[in-house]
Amino acid sequence: MDESVSKRQIKGRGSNLNPGNRFDKIDIVLDEDEINNGRVNKTVFYRDSSKSIITYNDSPDIGMNASINPYRGCEHGCIYCYARPTHEFLGLSAGLDFETKIFVKENAPVLLRKELSSRSWKPQPIMLSGNTDCYQPAERHFKITRSCLEVMAEFRNPVGIVTKNRLIIRDIDVLQDMVSFNCASVAISVTTLDSTLANIMEPRTSQPNVRIDTIRKLSEAGIPVMVLIAPVIPGLTDHEIPGIIKQVVDAGAIKVGYVMLRLPYGVKDLFQDWLERHFPNKVNKVIHRIQSVREGGLNSANFGERMRGTGIFAKQVEDMFKVACRKHGIYSNKIELTTEYFRRSVKNQLNLF
Repeated sequence: MDESVSKRQIKGRGSNLNPGNRFDKIDIVLDEDEINNGRVNKTVFYRDSSKSIITYNDSPDIGMNASINPYRGCEHGCIYCYARPTHEFLGLSAGLDFETKIFVKENAPVLLRKELSSRSWKPQPIMLSGNTDCYQPAERHFKITRSCLEVMAEFRNPVGIVTKNRLIIRDIDVLQDMVSFNCASVAISVTTLDSTLANIMEPRTSQPNVRIDTIRKLSEAGIPVMVLIAPVIPGLTDHEIPGIIKQVVDAGAIKVGYVMLRLPYGVKDLFQDWLERHFPNKVNKVIHRIQSVREGGLNSANFGERMRGTGIFAKQVEDMFKVACRKHGIYSNKIELTTEYFRRSVKNQLNLF
């Protein structure tokens, strides 16, 4: 592949690479014809035949133990996404494959109803997303997330949603019903307020101003909204924390959190390639700052520090975040959901008669 091709950004995608995954010894190399005729830019959807839908984790860094991900892979194409390496378990790449080969769990609502109906289910909050965005572009067509919300509304099982897509306002009606039983909250991810940066860093997500408007619409509808400044990229977006907090609080967010960038497995190579492509003059600064909060590396999997980082720069980010939260009166705010109103599905009960 000649130099002119390797430096050309593929329109509408975050990654420009499709490297072999760490389990597959065969690399896929894109040639000029593949890039020019647009074949690598087409999104393909596959049926996911999962037999269960609720997954569990025991991480002390995550507020919910149970989660649902209606899609594997994510068309948003965020270059920093820590979920990219999960595509390697499917024999695919963490690069373009993750953005263009999306696995759809069409039977998710049926599986969810079955699992919530089981006597073994212990009512608890469920996170919608956690790995890939449940409101990514595919949701407009498949509507799996909405169907899962409708099931949880039947059971009045609490749900916390994480997304960076305005499509969530489509489901305000279901969320309002759940909020009346204090069993729904939304976290909107805001990485930057710079629309130019967002276009190349998160190419198929909602623009920053649209996310702010989404926060406003959800808040006006009575839905509790928090914001995740995630990830904070040292040397690139960390200076935006005070400005982001001001705008999201003005829009109605009642709580804000943040997560420091981490680059597991092949994501580090994708991210460095992206930096060199778009910010060649900032590569050294950003990489060195990341290393400074990751004890000399680019990733940390250790509980207690992987979300915040360590070292002087991590402390500066933490202090800046706390000061801004206190200034805007949200530092000690909490959003708590309840399982008090959980019930076995009314539809299932009617089927007994």
